[in-house]
Amino acid sequence: MKNTKKLAALTVLFCSLCLNTQAQESTVAPKYSNEFLQIGVGARAYAMGNANVANVRDVTAAYWNPAGLTHVDEWAEVALMHSEYFAGIAKYDYLGIAHSLDKKSTVAFSAIRFGVDDIPNTTQLIDNEGRIDYDRITTFTAADMAFLFSYARELNVKGLSFGGNFKVVHRKAGDFAKSWGFGLDAGLQYQMNKHWNFALMGRDVTSTFNAWMFNLDDATKEVFLETGNEIPENGLELTLPRLIFAANYRHDLGKQGMFVNAEVNVDLTTDKRRNVLLQTDVISGDPHLGVEVGYKEFVALRAGLNKVQQVKDFDDNYSYTYQPNVGIGVGFKGVTLDYAFTNLGGAVNAYTHIISLKFGLEKPKNMR
Repeated sequence: MKNTKKLAALTVLFCSLCLNTQAQESTVAPKYSNEFLQIGVGARAYAMGNANVANVRDVTAAYWNPAGLTHVDEWAEVALMHSEYFAGIAKYDYLGIAHSLDKKSTVAFSAIRFGVDDIPNTTQLIDNEGRIDYDRITTFTAADMAFLFSYARELNVKGLSFGGNFKVVHRKAGDFAKSWGFGLDAGLQYQMNKHWNFALMGRDVTSTFNAWMFNLDDATKEVFLETGNEIPENGLELTLPRLIFAANYRHDLGKQGMFVNAEVNVDLTTDKRRNVLLQTDVISGDPHLGVEVGYKEFVALRAGLNKVQQVKDFDDNYSYTYQPNVGIGVGFKGVTLDYAFTNLGGAVNAYTHIISLKFGLEKPKNMR
């Protein structure tokens, strides 16, 4: 009973911290700020519809729920992922490293990049005499990057773990604009028994602050004015908190190592109404569902469902669409290869293949 009260108090405090910034001005808190950080990492999570907050137990927990890092029992665990979007135009990369400090605590570092390279800059395509000169075309890169520094520790309540991220965000569009941002994530993970796990994850719990700086030369400003565009000004952008509630159930099928694992997550966004399944004028709820069936750590088949949205057709009739996901994972001697086949757009046929690799590292002999 005492542990239950402690858990309830922690949950209430956690929710209060995440929701205390809902009143931020919408002019500096756009609805889809830093949205690249909602894409996810790891093919296993993609295959399960990004329902991965309560059962994550490896290096990718630094992204999904840093509390899950306490289950990393290797001296170090490394994960890599590369995926391409829109016929290779955009590239998404992830690197994660987790290090177990002792039986109760773990640290991790993660790097995420989503970028488009070699974008043509045509602002100077026409010279001063009104002639088109293709030699005046240059290229630039638009990229969003994030660096997560994570720490997780088991608490005194049996089965309860806590983890947090200090997050640095850097976004740039060539030499024209760049921003630096800082924020915090925090997560709880509670293993009630051998079957049930529950979790609460707060992203951007105190809001993430991005300071934008623009560097436009006079020629570019003139092009903006002549084409009816406003000249951007330096400013502050806020990413409002997001809460994720998660429940996970795992059941062993006999004594031969077979198991079934299922999880449901509900993302609660605090930037008012979104086009998701649950909509209100204050918060919106986006559910995720994932299932996997596997044999020990050797193989697992996965399927997931997420991004349930309402769309309107040409006859002004509304219907719901969703994003299906499937995948498989294979592992042997500490090396795991995961694959996911997913529809990125839900209502659009934009299928892609995602592969991620995870492996453990033993402690170097000269450190023993």
